[in-house]
Amino acid sequence: MSTIDDLHIGEKAIVLTVSPSAICSKMAEMGLVEGVEVCVAFKAPFGDPIAIELNGTLLSLRRKEASLVNIRLLQT
Repeated sequence: MSTIDDLHIGEKAIVLTVSPSAICSKMAEMGLVEGVEVCVAFKAPFGDPIAIELNGTLLSLRRKEASLVNIRLLQT
């Protein structure tokens, strides 16, 4: 299964699940929930952090946090 940290800049995906973790509820509060469409806006040179766009907002995630979000890649 793919996760957000597997995406390249400009790729879009639908969130399938967010793995249970200490930060899971924080991600949900920021709008990162099942069914939302996300797009990778940019990645830092070494891949951490990753900025994703969702619901018209940019959200920055560490690679470890992004690996908790299971996604389905959308065809572009």
